[in-house]
Parts: sequence; structure tokens; C-alpha cells
Amino acid sequence: MRTDLIERRRRLLGPNVPTFYDEPVHIVRGEGVWLYDADGRRYLDCYNNVAHVGHCHPKVVEAIARQAGMLNTHTRYLHEGILDYGERLVAKFGHGLSQIILTCTGSEANDIALRMAQAVTGKVGIIATDNTYHGNTTAVAHLSTRRPPIGGWPAHVRRVPAPDSLVAGGCDGAVFAGHVERAVGELEAAGHGFAGLILCPVFANEGLPDVAPGFLDATVAAVRRVGGLVLCDEVQPGFGRLGSHWWGHDWLSFAPDVVSLGKPMGNGHPVAGVVARPEVMAAFREAFGYFNTFGGNPVSCAAALATLEVVEAEGLMDHAARVSAAMLGHLRGLRHPLIAGVRARGQFYAVELARDSLPAPEAAAAVVEAMRGRGILMGRIGRRQHILKLRPPLPFGMDHAAQVAEALQASLDGVPA
Repeated sequence: MRTDLIERRRRLLGPNVPTFYDEPVHIVRGEGVWLYDADGRRYLDCYNNVAHVGHCHPKVVEAIARQAGMLNTHTRYLHEGILDYGERLVAKFGHGLSQIILTCTGSEANDIALRMAQAVTGKVGIIATDNTYHGNTTAVAHLSTRRPPIGGWPAHVRRVPAPDSLVAGGCDGAVFAGHVERAVGELEAAGHGFAGLILCPVFANEGLPDVAPGFLDATVAAVRRVGGLVLCDEVQPGFGRLGSHWWGHDWLSFAPDVVSLGKPMGNGHPVAGVVARPEVMAAFREAFGYFNTFGGNPVSCAAALATLEVVEAEGLMDHAARVSAAMLGHLRGLRHPLIAGVRARGQFYAVELARDSLPAPEAAAAVVEAMRGRGILMGRIGRRQHILKLRPPLPFGMDHAAQVAEALQASLDGVPA
């Protein structure tokens, strides 16, 4: 059956469509923190932040079904759903962030964030880190270094060295600010001007490096001095995942002008969005005739509101903080010569593997495969995909943390030093 599915994928979806693992997993059902394959085997999901409050949470499922059975249309008609959700959402923000646009994907949200910066400044230059990922539209794909775009990298984009825990001084805020200032100067000198800096506040794809609150203070000041915007991609750390704070920018202690949201927002239903200050929104609305047929539809809003309510009702943010402390203790107890560092940002964990201070991606790949064999699904991040990534649904608990740590140690034991 699995061979048939792989062949059908090739025939219908074309070449190079990625799957996880050397032997792809055929998932047929999810519940809570568990996924089940076609053979009935259960896997502990330590990868998916999409199922933020757990796979197939009954409250979210019921909200989607109820609204789908009543009405689903676009936002050019009046409807309470987007307003009810919007009011609950913006109440979670400070810094004057009080107006929203809803989209279907985080890629769309980040694309809008870039255009907001351009609308406010009248300039087009964008700065991102050199080890980031912000989505799949043409504009945001140009920020990524995964593959060079056809025709080469666009001249209006600059990439600055990402914070890096393996590099001496790689997590120094003043050094990072210096890189940003130089990039701003280059964009201005080239005639593009500087519109904004976009980043993830926990630098998730960069591998959760050892940055701390205040890391961006000098950078934000440099951006403000030249009239640029700070664009914050909360697709991975947002909605309480950090345990200590609802949003990553509040944890890192800076005030963004625009925040983009995505994956966990609807617990698997495709809903994403942008939150901005009113003057930023006004500039965008004046410059662009933006409309999204499916963005903010009643079913999406019902899913998003139910997800937010579950986080609150089940105390999942406080739960994330408690479990994170225990999990970090387990990770610090792991023993292997290749472990170069372990880090936790709430229910988001990283174990960096390096040999002689150089990334060890082959070892990380071997561990991910071994963990799959032990019934635990996880992934990799970092410049060389050498950092083990665990990003489970928020209900991931103490028993699950102990199970993961035991399996990780066994998997690491099988990797040569």
C-alpha cells in the first residue's frame, strides 16, 4: 500500500515533492499529541505546531462543523465572526497593534507585512537573516537561502548573519545590530531605500540560538532611526507556545510594527493573519487594493476563535511553561560527545549536534530516523540542518517529555562520535 501511495504521488504531484523519513509514514488519524499510521501504530507527535491544542480537538472540530453547516462566504458581506475573533485576538497584543487582516497562510501574511513596510516608507529594501524562512510567495521566498531564485537574488533584499550559538559572538546583540546597520546603508546607497526588517523573534529556523530579552534593542533602535519598520513573524512562537508570554516579541522585549500569524492559529484549519498599528494599516489600504476571497471567512474565524478559547480554558500556556522546565532538565541530562547545546523556548526544543565545533547534519538525520523507529516524530533545523527540533502540540505533557528523553538518549547512543 505504501509503495502504491508513493507511486501515485509521483504520478499526480510530480517530482521532488518532499516526504519525511527514509520510509515515509502513512498517517490516517490524529488525536491529541498522537498520530496513527495505516498499520495502527501510534506515534508521539513532536513536530507539529499546526495542531496547536492537539490533533482533532473536539471543541475546534465542533466549531468548524457548526459554522460550515450554517454559512461560509467572504468578508465583503457583513458577518460577526471576523469581528468577534478580531476583538479577542487584538486584546492579546500591546504596542498599539490593534487592526487585522486575515489570510489563509503564513506566507500570505508575511507577503502583506513586506508590502506594509513598503507602503509606509515608500521604499522597497528588506532585510532578513541569512538562515531564515518566511514562506512560499515569490516575495517571501526571496528572503530564504534554501535555493537561489531563477535570475538570481533580488537586489532589494539583504541577508544579515543569523544569530548562531556555534559561532563566537554569534549571539551578541550589538554585533547583530551592526550587520543590520551596514545592510541599511547598502540598500540606501543602491537606491532601493530601506523599508523593513523581518524576523522570527525566537529565530526558530535558525535553531533557537542563545539570544535573550534585550538582544534586539540596538537593532530596533537602528531601524527606527532611519524610519524603517520591524516586521515580526510569529507563525512558530505565537499563541502561548513560549509559556512565559503569548508572543515571541514580548519575550524578546521589543515592539514590532507588524506581526504575522499562521500555522497554529486554527489548529490545522488554514487560517493566518496580520496584526498592525492603525497608521500602518491605513498606509497599506491606501497603497494596495487587497482582498482575499477565503481570508477571514466564517469557518476559518470559528476555528481560530475555538483554538484561542481552548488555549485559555485549558491553561495551555502555563502548562507549556511547566513542561518546558521539566523537558529542559531531561535534555540537559542527555549524554553524547556531539551535543553542543540544548535549548528550550516553552514547548519548542533544540538539541544542537556538532563535531569539532562544526555542524553534524548526518548525525542529526540519523537521530531523527532512529526516533521515528521508536515511535516519535520530530525534525531538524539550523543552517546545516544539524539541530534536532521538537515542537509538539501544547498538550504535550510530563510523561511525554520523559518518554522523549529516554528515546533520544537511546537514539544518540547509536550515533558514532
